[in-house]
Amino acid sequence: MASLTLNGVSVVFPIYHASARSMRRFAIRGALGGKVRLDTRHPSVAALTDIDLSLADGDRLALVGANGSGKTTLLRTAAGIYPPTGGRVTRSGRVTPLLGVGTGVNLAATGLENIYLLGMHLDIPPARLRSAVDEIVAWTELGPFLGAPLRTYSAGMILRLAFAVSTAFPPDILLMDEWVGLADAEFRMKAYERMSAFVNGARIIVLASHSRDLLQAWCNRAILLEAGRLTAAGTVSEVLDTAPRTEAAG
Repeated sequence: MASLTLNGVSVVFPIYHASARSMRRFAIRGALGGKVRLDTRHPSVAALTDIDLSLADGDRLALVGANGSGKTTLLRTAAGIYPPTGGRVTRSGRVTPLLGVGTGVNLAATGLENIYLLGMHLDIPPARLRSAVDEIVAWTELGPFLGAPLRTYSAGMILRLAFAVSTAFPPDILLMDEWVGLADAEFRMKAYERMSAFVNGARIIVLASHSRDLLQAWCNRAILLEAGRLTAAGTVSEVLDTAPRTEAAG
């Protein structure tokens, strides 16, 4: 059984190199979504505030909200990348975070070496990963580039490699940001075909996206984040109808 629980989770980022006066100007303009705290020694930004969430097998959760609402911070906190400054995150099962192009890669290592490095980063047993290397290599279509260091790759090539490894084995808990949107149209089509099979194999999914179609196709629950707070929860249709159109467009 897989599970993911957040109990009263808050994440606050201190800002050490900004004056309270300059931060106050940003806060008044609304540039930081009303999340600025100026009543402490150092200005800070409350990225998440008192988030309660409980997910179990079969849950496919859509994260809805404007840019800066806390979606990516919630994903990174759920994955264990950001430690909560308040509350607790409890996970049961292997977690795969698809949150960015460069996560877990080594630019000095070759593409082939990075397959194994990414596998370690994702807690894939080495023997199991070795059984999938040929398939991963074929899917990337990187050919001889796999013998070159990643620093010679374009961002799109790194994306292909990271995506292929990350989707080699369905995890118990899949945490996904809409980062495949960085790729070209041909890759996105190929990626979504692979992702469909991958998503169906995961026990729990948390997906942050601005695409209504994607959220409605892949998710059965949704929450709305506004300025780091959970302000609505329900079915995907209910939450999308609650959110301002700009927060769930695309």
